[in-house]
Amino acid sequence: MTLALGASAALPARAADPLKVGFIYVGPIGDHGWSYQHDQGRLAVEKAFGDKVETSYVESVPEGADAERVITQMVRSGHKLIFTTSFGYMNPTLKVAKMFPDVMFEHATGFMREKNMSTYAARFYEGRAVVGVLAGHMSKTNKVGYVASVPIPEVFRGINAFTVAARRINPAIEVTPIWIGEWYNPGKEADAAKALIDQGADILLQHTDSPAPVQTAAERGIWAVGQASDMERFGPEAHMTAIVDHWDPYYINRVQAALDGTWESTDTWGGLSTGMVNMSAFNKALPENVVAEAKAMEEAIIAGTSHPFMGPIKNQAGEVVVAEGATLSDGDLLGMNWYVEGVNGKVPG
Repeated sequence: MTLALGASAALPARAADPLKVGFIYVGPIGDHGWSYQHDQGRLAVEKAFGDKVETSYVESVPEGADAERVITQMVRSGHKLIFTTSFGYMNPTLKVAKMFPDVMFEHATGFMREKNMSTYAARFYEGRAVVGVLAGHMSKTNKVGYVASVPIPEVFRGINAFTVAARRINPAIEVTPIWIGEWYNPGKEADAAKALIDQGADILLQHTDSPAPVQTAAERGIWAVGQASDMERFGPEAHMTAIVDHWDPYYINRVQAALDGTWESTDTWGGLSTGMVNMSAFNKALPENVVAEAKAMEEAIIAGTSHPFMGPIKNQAGEVVVAEGATLSDGDLLGMNWYVEGVNGKVPG
């Protein structure tokens, strides 16, 4: 690096080398969900900074040893800022960060940090509460299916926030998750969706990354909710709304800090109030009063006058775990590994 600086000092007309920024995705960028939306953030970085940056990505990287190898390769190829965008990348990212203290790392949805490793996540569960209002009014069978990925707190928060909100509208609502054990597997997602519909579900939610559940819902004539990005085009009649992850501002801000030399390790957990989580357009076939109530919930969460986990809340065994007027702390939310009342099935071991 010293030699490069010396060379540029001797040749003032030469442009500074671009900052190499890398992104690692758990699924393909064509998943139209989680990885797709992160890649939209990468493209926003390119648009914002032009030739000041050079971005690259590796898609469909399994969580575990493969992730460590890919992260290390990115460092060795000159990347100075690396975003690793799945929970299971946490330990591999931390290990590589300790090996290369002069490289900046950003890990999505984790909780481990270093001086050169930040964490960031979005409060997706806030959007689930908004959707819960819709489902509480719209379900005719009182059965909702939930295509779930892997049993981590983020996914439990979504299931529970949705269930609490839906049952406050309609206490008869029951939510049944099917866990597929993966973030992205269109075949498994579709099979789970079909099984849930066969069990009587007339609304489908998902915490998986492909539009397969929305497509299945459209084929079977029931409602569905998109995940991570606006999935309306995959089932316009079925798509109630989507909980959209909006990473662009965060990525642009962190790249700017890296360019300015002001980057430091931080922990960010944004939601509806910060714009990191957005609701896509509500289906025009939904009753106006139902949409108005859902929007009121969204506005109350943004204003801080309502919280998806404000008591009273009971767990699956019927025990009060959040007293009336109390609210679960962020610490409790970050460690969530249980179901609220109204969720069917056992918590995966």
